[in-house]
Amino acid sequence: MARYTGPVCRLCRREGTKLFLKGDRCTSGKCALDRRSTAPGQHGAANKKMREYGMQMREKQKTRRYYGVLERQFVNYFEEADRKEGMTGENLICLLERRLDNVVYRMGFASSHKEARQLVLHGHFTLNGKKVNIPSLIIKAGDVITVKESSRDSVKFKALAEAAASHNAPKWLEVKADAMTAKVVALPAREDVDFDFNEQLIVELYSK
Repeated sequence: MARYTGPVCRLCRREGTKLFLKGDRCTSGKCALDRRSTAPGQHGAANKKMREYGMQMREKQKTRRYYGVLERQFVNYFEEADRKEGMTGENLICLLERRLDNVVYRMGFASSHKEARQLVLHGHFTLNGKKVNIPSLIIKAGDVITVKESSRDSVKFKALAEAAASHNAPKWLEVKADAMTAKVVALPAREDVDFDFNEQLIVELYSK
């Protein structure tokens, strides 16, 4: 699957908000958005009036970039969310939350979605005891995600386990940092996602 490989700080500047694409750097004084809050490009500093379509497009792009998925993937998630019972926008956000790479990120075993994706691709995690390397895999209630036995003694994962011990995991995850494992005790609900999304704008965009 293709992925974005360009400068990620430009994405935060374009959306005008921190997407936390570089982990700890985003909360430090080195954050590009803190140093230069205008959008990238020659006319980034221009004061442009945002119309309805532009607001909808920016919300879709912000959400897509936060979770690190490409346009075709995002459309597929929206169509699946639309088929489910309930509010389409809420279904969409909760579906994105259930991606395996996002679950690893929420566990505290990665500083960004990008790092979580890489760790999953390299086969460092197991799902219900079986090795898995598909970041887009959708988890279910009762699933158990564990750091692979052969990866636990690495310096990298020892540091990640220490960081995860002080990480505030969402209530739908039961994380045991010392055991490097987490159990999905429930499916994520919209109120469990603390990032500022306006999913209704996305629904309006795709409903045109």
